Amino acid sequence: MREEYDFSQAKKNPYAKQLKEPVTIDMDEDTVRYFKDMALTSGIPYQTLINLYLSDCAAHQRQLTITWG
Repeated sequence: MREEYDFSQAKKNPYAKQLKEPVTIDMDEDTVRYFKDMALTSGIPYQTLINLYLSDCAAHQRQLTITWG
Protein backbone atom coordinates (compact mmCIF):
# COMPACT_ATOMS: atom_id res chain seq x y z
CA MET A 1 0.00 0.00 0.00
CA ARG A 2 1.13 3.51 -0.67
CA GLU A 3 1.63 5.93 2.17
CA GLU A 4 -0.40 8.59 0.34
CA TYR A 5 -2.93 8.65 -2.47
CA ASP A 6 -3.80 11.57 -4.73
CA PHE A 7 -7.57 12.03 -4.93
CA SER A 8 -7.40 15.54 -6.41
CA GLN A 9 -8.67 14.25 -9.79
CA ALA A 10 -11.19 11.80 -8.35
CA LYS A 11 -14.83 11.98 -9.45
CA LYS A 12 -17.84 11.08 -7.36
CA ASN A 13 -19.87 8.09 -8.45
CA PRO A 14 -22.81 9.61 -10.39
CA TYR A 15 -24.99 6.60 -9.56
CA ALA A 16 -24.37 6.47 -5.82
CA LYS A 17 -27.30 8.67 -4.83
CA GLN A 18 -29.69 6.73 -7.08
CA LEU A 19 -29.17 3.56 -5.11
CA LYS A 20 -30.95 4.50 -1.88
CA GLU A 21 -32.65 7.57 -0.49
CA PRO A 22 -32.56 8.02 3.26
CA VAL A 23 -35.97 8.75 4.76
CA THR A 24 -37.38 9.23 8.22
CA ILE A 25 -40.63 7.45 8.91
CA ASP A 26 -42.69 6.96 12.06
CA MET A 27 -43.71 3.34 12.51
CA ASP A 28 -45.68 1.49 15.16
CA GLU A 29 -43.54 -0.33 17.72
CA ASP A 30 -45.25 -3.62 16.85
CA THR A 31 -44.36 -3.21 13.18
CA VAL A 32 -40.71 -2.46 13.94
CA ARG A 33 -40.57 -5.40 16.36
CA TYR A 34 -42.06 -7.69 13.69
CA PHE A 35 -39.30 -6.81 11.22
CA LYS A 36 -36.59 -6.94 13.89
CA ASP A 37 -37.73 -10.44 14.90
CA MET A 38 -37.74 -11.47 11.24
CA ALA A 39 -34.23 -10.02 10.92
CA LEU A 40 -32.98 -12.24 13.74
CA THR A 41 -34.26 -15.40 12.07
CA SER A 42 -33.28 -14.44 8.51
CA GLY A 43 -29.94 -12.77 9.21
CA ILE A 44 -30.98 -9.78 7.09
CA PRO A 45 -31.03 -6.31 8.69
CA TYR A 46 -34.55 -5.17 9.50
CA GLN A 47 -34.20 -1.98 7.45
CA THR A 48 -33.32 -4.13 4.44
CA LEU A 49 -36.36 -6.35 5.07
CA ILE A 50 -38.64 -3.32 5.19
CA ASN A 51 -37.10 -2.02 1.97
CA LEU A 52 -37.52 -5.43 0.28
CA TYR A 53 -41.16 -5.60 1.33
CA LEU A 54 -41.95 -2.08 0.13
CA SER A 55 -40.00 -2.65 -3.11
CA ASP A 56 -42.08 -5.77 -3.76
CA CYS A 57 -45.27 -3.78 -3.17
CA ALA A 58 -44.12 -1.10 -5.61
CA ALA A 59 -42.96 -3.61 -8.24
CA HIS A 60 -46.33 -5.39 -8.17
CA GLN A 61 -48.29 -2.14 -7.82
CA ARG A 62 -50.11 -3.45 -4.78
CA GLN A 63 -52.96 -1.26 -3.62
CA LEU A 64 -53.69 -0.85 0.08
CA THR A 65 -57.28 -1.41 1.11
CA ILE A 66 -58.22 0.34 4.32
CA THR A 67 -61.48 -0.21 6.19
CA TRP A 68 -62.14 2.10 9.10
CA GLY A 69 -64.02 0.25 11.84
